[in-house]
Amino acid sequence: MKTIVKILSLIGLVLTLLPAILYFYDYISADLHKQLMLCGTLIWFVSAPLWMNKSQEAS
Repeated sequence: MKTIVKILSLIGLVLTLLPAILYFYDYISADLHKQLMLCGTLIWFVSAPLWMNKSQEAS
């Protein structure tokens, strides 16, 4: 379960960072950039607290 949440967090982080780079190089539109970053931000803030700062015994 913890591994799945970590992978989901990584996907959220990538969806937060990658659209900015793609928009900078004009590969995606501004609207798509905003939608992808919003999805990535939501995924990150929902999934990251589930595994960050948890001890190994708690999992």
